[in-house]
Amino acid sequence: MQIMSLNQIRWLSLVVVLGGLLLLLPLHLLGCFIAGFVVYELVNALTPHFQKIISGDRARWLVVALISTVVVSGLIAAVTGIISFLMDDVQNSAVFNARVASLLEDAQSRLSPVMSHYLPTNIEELQRQFLKWLREHIVMLQNIGKNAAHTFITMLIGMVLGAIVSLQRDDSAQPYPPLKAELLQRMQLLASAFRNIVFAQFKISLINTVLSTAFLFGVLPLFGIHLPLAKTLVVATFVFGLIPVIGNLLSNTLIFIVGLSLSLWVALLVLSYLIIIHKVEYFLNARIVGTRINARSWEILLAMLVFESAFGLPGVIAAPIYYAYLKNELRHAALI
Repeated sequence: MQIMSLNQIRWLSLVVVLGGLLLLLPLHLLGCFIAGFVVYELVNALTPHFQKIISGDRARWLVVALISTVVVSGLIAAVTGIISFLMDDVQNSAVFNARVASLLEDAQSRLSPVMSHYLPTNIEELQRQFLKWLREHIVMLQNIGKNAAHTFITMLIGMVLGAIVSLQRDDSAQPYPPLKAELLQRMQLLASAFRNIVFAQFKISLINTVLSTAFLFGVLPLFGIHLPLAKTLVVATFVFGLIPVIGNLLSNTLIFIVGLSLSLWVALLVLSYLIIIHKVEYFLNARIVGTRINARSWEILLAMLVFESAFGLPGVIAAPIYYAYLKNELRHAALI
């Protein structure tokens, strides 16, 4: 005799999945979740192409294991590559100090006296203020270091778990027990939401980065304009672009500030181009993300605002994925 009805089992499975997703944020396991899901989805997406060449169950296991190794190694190499790429701008301390000093001088001459009063006048004063800030916030920096190490380790564990889960294959012809069947249904909807948001946002960020790179290294040099720290700005554009809606605003602000350090006209030229890119990004969001989860930009922004207030920066990253999953559940239940 079945103790619980099918509807009660479905609600139980929903509570389990939603509860687990919400627990990821206070437990600081969001990075582990995203890294594991990325590896899992990439392995499942690439495996069929290799199965056209190598058939058989053993071959499938071998191919999935090889893909898992390549994906995990590639993600680790990408992180280390980005770090070394960023350090290229600051490896020559004399050149870097000269760039920063020039930026400070330009900012002091172009900003209003009220705002320039809060800026250091030279690189020596900037260094003194920075050292003073380090002494005053040493405990906070230690916590940031611990959190960064924890996040990196959990992401590695998530990648390994994603690879292991992708190797699992249930060939049993027996029907699943009711709760297991409902949990698998929840996970399918969650996986669909994850693919729609993460890989679509990756595509948007990549397009935005290519356009910004063409502008910084192609269009501006034609007019004899070379922005300082251009490579760092390109990497920042890609990283911030992975955050829906507000990521583009953050990267645009950085590029505008650097453009202002050269001249007001350069800043206006950069701002005009970035406005065009910003409009393109909204179109891409509506086209790529909005059509997949049937949501407008203001819906995603509202979800991000609520989750940021509740969970901070991790909530901003998680909000689009969670909101897309919620819409998938409502659509599956024929409520919207």
